[in-house]
Amino acid sequence: MKVRTRFAPSPTGFMHLGGMRTALYCYLYARKNGGDFILRIEDTDQERFVEGATEVIYSSLKEGGMTYDEGPDVGGNYGPYIQSQRKEIYQKYAKELIEKGGAYYCFCTKERLETLKDDLGNTRYDKHCLNLSKEEIEQKLRDGVPYVIRQNIPKVGVGTYEDAVYGTISVDFSELEDNILIKTDGLPTYNFANVIDDHLMGITHVIRGSEYLSSTPKYNLMYDAFGWERPCYIHLPPIMKDATRKLSKRYGDANFDDFVKKGYLPQAIVNYIALLGWCPKDNSEKMTMDEMIEKFSLDGVSKSPAIFDDVKLRWLNGEYLKAMTDEEFYNVAKPYIEASKVGTKYDNRLIAPLLKTRVEILSEIPDKINFLEEFEEYSLDLYYHKKMKTDKEMAKVVVPLIYKTLESIDTFDHDTIYTSLSNCAQENGYKSGQVLGIARVALSGKEVTPGGSVELAQILGKQESLRRLQFSMDLLNK
Repeated sequence: MKVRTRFAPSPTGFMHLGGMRTALYCYLYARKNGGDFILRIEDTDQERFVEGATEVIYSSLKEGGMTYDEGPDVGGNYGPYIQSQRKEIYQKYAKELIEKGGAYYCFCTKERLETLKDDLGNTRYDKHCLNLSKEEIEQKLRDGVPYVIRQNIPKVGVGTYEDAVYGTISVDFSELEDNILIKTDGLPTYNFANVIDDHLMGITHVIRGSEYLSSTPKYNLMYDAFGWERPCYIHLPPIMKDATRKLSKRYGDANFDDFVKKGYLPQAIVNYIALLGWCPKDNSEKMTMDEMIEKFSLDGVSKSPAIFDDVKLRWLNGEYLKAMTDEEFYNVAKPYIEASKVGTKYDNRLIAPLLKTRVEILSEIPDKINFLEEFEEYSLDLYYHKKMKTDKEMAKVVVPLIYKTLESIDTFDHDTIYTSLSNCAQENGYKSGQVLGIARVALSGKEVTPGGSVELAQILGKQESLRRLQFSMDLLNK
């Protein structure tokens, strides 16, 4: 049997990280077992449909490195892959399920349903229309009376099945309600469409969140009524914001796109969410997609909720940045450098390498380099350095020497600047570190900068470096 998994999101907004993890596990499991990964769009809830959300699903999966074998935009042998285009298919199987006794027509009005609410406002259908005669049903259909089709759940008995993660699951049928399968608009609910589509598309393994553990017996009743083989179920633990709250958009940063816009790399996000509920046997943390495929096993999937850790995601993203070549880092950092106050004023290829090991997320870049455009009066206490034995009095002497040194340089490149400042220190009885440290403050007005004074001088260029040194000399001599 060839493994076939599916990711079936609703186009109701951006890609939630929980959905992204489900897609990733479906992808990893299919690839690990030489199977197919299918994308299906479940858009039958038209009231929640968000324009453009389907395209976001496509782009998020592709950006995250999850290429699907079949789907709305790539085709396949089991389409259409958008549920709203499969209405006639659902109608056919709904009527067949009615004939098999697994469903029935319900003509109850909204007003009648309101009378079924309990003290807590919950509605539980009372199977009223199940007792209608065949003649009554046919007459109402001829008269055009609005209806839904409900599932006929047994009043007694227990639904039991095996889950690959949670083991044996049993739910008493008395806890389940006769949910709607086909709505008044003729479109199916998730409860019905996912069963029909999973069977017709040959899905062998259904991977989804643990919130479906208790409703799966309803789906199994339909599989059994049709005489279809049940798929293998793999339910995943929830992702929590903290010990009591699920990760949710209302708490912020719950969407894949949110994190990408904040400067996280797609591959780092995907790597991190893989670890939310799964641990490889070798306890690896930073992994390529190929490594995740190789290591993925259901044995490592946990039953316990996974806590989303912003600090760990930042760390992992930083590790990805550090592992990049200078050219790769420049390509991802360039938009953030250009979005800073620095813009394109300086050679950004000189700036980028200084940032690679100094940021964990790309959105930190502007704050790291804005000082290049924000040079203004600063505290002279910055010249004090206990270990290097420097202070503002030494700076009064050293900054003019630095000025003269840089003014005399014709070729203003890194090696020439470094050699000249080192010679300046040696010739005037100072340590190189003292001169370079004072130069850093005099050129930036900061105690700490990405890159040292040599790199700063090279980026700023000769004219701007001398202007800043003159400003610092004036400040020191006030």
